[in-house]
Amino acid sequence: MIKISVCMIVKDEGLRLGACLDSLKCIADEIIIVDTGSKDDTKDVAKEYTDKIFDYPWRNDFAAARNFAFSKASGDYIYSADADEVIDPANQEKFKQLKQVILPEIDVVTMKYINYMDTNTAYNSKIELRPKLYKRLRTLKWVDPIHETVQLDPIVYDSDIEIMHKAHGNHAKRDLAVLLDTFDSGKPFSKKLHGMYAKELFIAGDDTDFLKATHVFEETMKDSMRSQDERDEAACVLARCYRLSGDSDEFFKVCLKNIATTPCAEICIELGEYFFAHGDFDEAAIWFQNAATETESFVYVRSSGDLPLLRMAACYKEISYKFANTDPMMARQYIAEAEKLEEQAEKWEMPEEL
Repeated sequence: MIKISVCMIVKDEGLRLGACLDSLKCIADEIIIVDTGSKDDTKDVAKEYTDKIFDYPWRNDFAAARNFAFSKASGDYIYSADADEVIDPANQEKFKQLKQVILPEIDVVTMKYINYMDTNTAYNSKIELRPKLYKRLRTLKWVDPIHETVQLDPIVYDSDIEIMHKAHGNHAKRDLAVLLDTFDSGKPFSKKLHGMYAKELFIAGDDTDFLKATHVFEETMKDSMRSQDERDEAACVLARCYRLSGDSDEFFKVCLKNIATTPCAEICIELGEYFFAHGDFDEAAIWFQNAATETESFVYVRSSGDLPLLRMAACYKEISYKFANTDPMMARQYIAEAEKLEEQAEKWEMPEEL
């Protein structure tokens, strides 16, 4: 049976750490806690479960902190956990069984990450497969009987173990600040990080966050090495940025290029918001309808879900006011349509999985 090292980086997690470690202590052969500057009783709680507690100065770099935690592990596999995660008894048993039967060639095990959406800042679905268990020492081997090569791609096993992710509060401002600082310090974004920045802006960013990010995504458009997906992500962000800043020329350049090539719901919503702000509610409603029924979301799944339905409803209410005195029946019809759209939006649910 394999041995598992649980590795965690924590800061001011005293209220939640106990519940997390209670759910892991029956799985872990060792628990490693790396504290990045707690001012509460986090380390006192940790001491009830392990004596392997290390201080690590926070450097605005989660990867560096996790690498430090991994360097302290001695198990066959490393389980990377966060303090706001809990594994229930049924999934603890699945984890124990996995420890007994896992094949030695498996490098990574993914698990079902169950997101509680009320404090979501980065997810487009309730469930996602996420790599959680990693082989600590990977053995390289040659493959193929001729034209042989070293196998470099990890062997991944998708398990059915479920992890309950109950985020405590909204970390959006912190995460967005780290992302912006990473770019401004000259560290290039990976494709994954580029996508995460765009996604977190749409899910949890405010107008100021978008405007601060303008230069980041303008740089994407100038970089010929960036993929089409990254350029589409940048277009979605920049359309919002230019609309907010009042730069109509750049706004329509970005939107029209997208509509002509790979139209997406995010761009349709931005066009709808532009016309709504200019009092053209009929035109705005058309673009919100395009977002809801004619296009797919590219960055934020709600862009083709409940958000355009609610904005269409707002348009119909505004249109109804024009008829309030001249044609009350028409006004009531628009109000009725708005109410239907609001009911439809209320019934919309985040996808279970993407």
